[in-house]
Amino acid sequence: MFEVLSFISIFAATLSGVEFFRRWSLRRELFDVPNERSSHTQPTPRGGGAIIVAVSLTAYVVYTVFISGTFVWGYLLGAILVAGVSWLDDLYSVSFLWRFSVHALAAVIIILTLGSFGELTVPLLGTYYFGIFGSIVTFLWIVWLTNAYNFMDGIDGIAGLQAVTAGIGWLLIGRLLGFETAGFYGGVLASSSLGFLIHNWQPAKIFMGDVGSAFSGYSFAVIPLLAKNEAGADDANSSYLFFSAAALVWLFVFDTFLTFGRRLFKGEKVWNAHRRHLYQSLVQSGHTHRSVTSLYGIISAIIGLNLYIWLAGKPSSKESWMFPAVIAGSSAGLMIYQYYRRRNPIPAAE
Repeated sequence: MFEVLSFISIFAATLSGVEFFRRWSLRRELFDVPNERSSHTQPTPRGGGAIIVAVSLTAYVVYTVFISGTFVWGYLLGAILVAGVSWLDDLYSVSFLWRFSVHALAAVIIILTLGSFGELTVPLLGTYYFGIFGSIVTFLWIVWLTNAYNFMDGIDGIAGLQAVTAGIGWLLIGRLLGFETAGFYGGVLASSSLGFLIHNWQPAKIFMGDVGSAFSGYSFAVIPLLAKNEAGADDANSSYLFFSAAALVWLFVFDTFLTFGRRLFKGEKVWNAHRRHLYQSLVQSGHTHRSVTSLYGIISAIIGLNLYIWLAGKPSSKESWMFPAVIAGSSAGLMIYQYYRRRNPIPAAE
């Protein structure tokens, strides 16, 4: 009952907080003005993700300090740094070098306080140990997902819905494997993101902004390390955490890796803004933001459900092949459909 009431309160606080922030933004004229790379056509208030940050971090501190006793100062400090530089970027446009430097600092702080991933267990393939490269892998993972989430926040609802599905996934996995704090905080992020999503669903009344998307990416990158810290390094379930973290945000990871690789292969300046992501291509081919966001959300929910089933059965289960098949099939299907739509756009309604 405590958790249910907590999640309802977090949802309500974000829902009302975003509306207050939206009205304040309108008075201050803090708009995201569309340009040639934008997927929206009207000036829209941005930075609403600041409410997600404030509500989520408040809930994290209260729960970990007064209830679970699992407070990690490194996560809080890193989250404030990431959200802070992203908020400044929303207001004034901060250079890539400064943003990357802050993201790197946040990742280093996490590694110093929580350690790094030591192994990766993949369905059918077994467990791989990183050894001395664990810190490097962890650093790259945190910095990449922090930025990847930001890259993927380009159409109405997509970043918020991904946070809802991933947060619910962590809530269920936390209960299944005994990571109570990680599970609760997954529910916090899901509830807060759902409150924001009400305002951000097409047609969006407000955008998340870098402050919300970077914070979300950073948090979902760090949750498995919070779980590992909570359970202890010797916990047998810890080897599933890294793979679980990637699986719960798989489409964001896959889309950004694929797009980055394509642009790198073509010799483009990969640090420049663009509209080459799979989800952007689907919108350009005639799909609405609502339909593309729903597609990504449904696929993410299916992957999350199969992850839960796999973890419940463990790799010894005879059905363990089903999970990688779902991931590979959904990824390939999305690419094929995007390729088809790019050549056969949906006719514009007259």
